[in-house]
Amino acid sequence: MKEKSIKTLKELEKKIQTCEECITKKFNGEDGKRHIVVCGGTGCLSSDSQQIIDNFNKIIKEKKLQDKVTCNVVGCFGFCSQGPFVKIYPEDTLYHAVKPSDCERIINEDIIGGKIIEDLLYEDPNTHQKVTRQDDINFYKKQLRIVLHGCGQIDPEVLDEALGFDAFKGLIKALSMKPQEVIDEVLASGLRGRGGAGFPTGRKWQFAHDQVSDTKYVVCNGDEGDPGAFMDRSILEGNPVAVIEGMMIAGYAIGANNGYFYVRAEYPIAVNRLRKAIEELEKVGLLGDNILGSGFSFKVHIRLGAGAFVCGEETALLNSIEGKRGMPRPRPPFPAVKGLWGKPTIINNVETLANVPYILRKGAKEFAKVGTERSKGTKVFALGGKVKNVGLVEVPMGTTLRELVYDIGGGIPNNKRFQAIQTGGPSGGCLTLNELDTPIDFDNLIEKGSMMGSGGAIVMDEDNCMVDVAKFYLEFICDESCGKCSQCRIGTKRLLEILTKVTDGRATMEDLDKLETLSESIRVGSLCGLGQTAPNPVISTLTKFKDVYIRHVQDKKCDAGVCKSLISFHIDPDKCKKCSLCARNCPVNAISGVVGKEVFKIDNDKCIKCGTCISACKFNAIYKK
Repeated sequence: MKEKSIKTLKELEKKIQTCEECITKKFNGEDGKRHIVVCGGTGCLSSDSQQIIDNFNKIIKEKKLQDKVTCNVVGCFGFCSQGPFVKIYPEDTLYHAVKPSDCERIINEDIIGGKIIEDLLYEDPNTHQKVTRQDDINFYKKQLRIVLHGCGQIDPEVLDEALGFDAFKGLIKALSMKPQEVIDEVLASGLRGRGGAGFPTGRKWQFAHDQVSDTKYVVCNGDEGDPGAFMDRSILEGNPVAVIEGMMIAGYAIGANNGYFYVRAEYPIAVNRLRKAIEELEKVGLLGDNILGSGFSFKVHIRLGAGAFVCGEETALLNSIEGKRGMPRPRPPFPAVKGLWGKPTIINNVETLANVPYILRKGAKEFAKVGTERSKGTKVFALGGKVKNVGLVEVPMGTTLRELVYDIGGGIPNNKRFQAIQTGGPSGGCLTLNELDTPIDFDNLIEKGSMMGSGGAIVMDEDNCMVDVAKFYLEFICDESCGKCSQCRIGTKRLLEILTKVTDGRATMEDLDKLETLSESIRVGSLCGLGQTAPNPVISTLTKFKDVYIRHVQDKKCDAGVCKSLISFHIDPDKCKKCSLCARNCPVNAISGVVGKEVFKIDNDKCIKCGTCISACKFNAIYKK
């Protein structure tokens, strides 16, 4: 059945009202049905959530329950380490770690029998109480969903569900205002770019608005190249219509009629859902010419990135869209003056644009109530590493790092000691135990030697070597450098060589001085922001963990037991049971002994420090030092 075109503002408002009524009935059970929703984010799909969806639909059909039960896909619930998730409406029952084999039980016991399945409920690790509702889980209690509005609640591939969940109310408000008034509203909200630099969004829009040009563009940066980051991906997977609406409002404000999504090709689910949303909006007339009879025309296009980290830098991204090699351009002129194909262009990342409909819908004052004096609203983080609750987190600006790690993240597994949290990805820095009470905002993190970045937050415990952490990020940066400027191309390579000397036990104290001077040279001389921030992991770890570097250089020791050249493996003679398990599992025959007669020994000249022997030994007799 062909979707009816929406031609006027009144038709859209009526459509939204109808969709809202349907959503309300669905959530409240007023339609007389039970509704099963299954997480369809990448993380859960990789853990068989598509099979769960298929199983539910198959069982519903077999039992002839189509008039009583529905099953739909939704976006990411956020609590990734506990997925796949299944939620039942109207009771709001949340089941975690669901397997395809659980579908029959859920239908028979819950949907038909009306009984909650206790063993599929989340258990609070502190109280050991079963939790039935999502909002009662500690992971969610301190979160505030503005950007992730609708994610985990609506089907991202059904336009009516988005319309029933506030979609296009922001655009309706914007079209009743003058373009300058829209910009003023965004300026008043205090919204700053969520892609890393934190530049005021309204000011960027103002620059482009003030340019006189027959053509202007809006570009959405969905490249997201930081290791461990998946914020933009999850937003696009969970509610792509919200980001499209934000782009349309930006286009109306600056006088642009075309928008480009630049999304990395490694995000096929996000790309497919975005593409479907665009096609659906075009069919009903909410994208195209003379939208709602307003005289505003806007078309949206998708360009796929090849996974180059440097294309997260806005001018390199523009080159890539134009079909050129992804390398940064000298500035000025800035993109707002001369951007895509030489025309005024604003570039905002996915999260930034997802905030815009809320600001127009609720008003700048309402948005500005959340956050700190200079950083308004919320921030989405991909919380990972050595933390119990891994997942996607949206918190008000001003939330402390301690709350992020311990209250939301659940703390460090296995009672290990917290060592650092890396924010801002390869461009950021590490923050230590002494800085855990720092309120999260753009300026505070920079002041402490890190940065917000796009929102990666990697927690490290006592088993992480901070020199090795810096080396990891430098390896990534060297691989991803576009090579245009020598400071970044050559300088980061020299940094990596020195760090390798440190981890191999070949460095001198003079090498540590070289790390500092070379880092400063790269920071000052690189062409783009990515090159200028490339030394940050080195500067940060060298500043805050100087004793760890000195221990590597002077004592030739890695206390975390990570740097292979600085550790050796040994067998405790008092614990060894002379069973030969370690020797039989050693891949290089570095362990010798006679079964049942003598304690086994490790030849560290042959040992490759793979740790297989430690895993094989059942008596904890093998240790490294």
